[in-house]
Amino acid sequence: MLQQISVFVENKSGRLYAVMETLSKATVDIRAMTIADTSDFGIVRLIVNDADKALQALNAENFTVKVTDVIGFTIPDKFGALCDVVRVLGEKDINIEYSYSLMGKEKGEADIVIRVNDTQKAEEILTGAGVKLISISDIL
Repeated sequence: MLQQISVFVENKSGRLYAVMETLSKATVDIRAMTIADTSDFGIVRLIVNDADKALQALNAENFTVKVTDVIGFTIPDKFGALCDVVRVLGEKDINIEYSYSLMGKEKGEADIVIRVNDTQKAEEILTGAGVKLISISDIL
């Protein structure tokens, strides 16, 4: 299981930079990032090398931050591999709320992050299906 940092920011020029600058000054390494936005605000979702340090640094700068458990996994970089994982989860009534890519380390593999409705059950299903789960030590 991975911890995801979600930062709520106003959707205006300079706010993403402020998040990046805060993490950079705290020597937090970003391993994955996605941004969801509306006209007024955005949610920057991050996987970092040190979630506790990121949380402390962002809170010190008065950002609104939330920590969420997510699942990271590795699949072969081949046609249909992600489809197979999504099918296995769907057959067991696991809903994927959102997904994004994670910086991979191995050629020929794709690393994915998902947020699901039941993290523990999804991890058990994926492990049982032979899917390699990612821990924070795998991405450092």
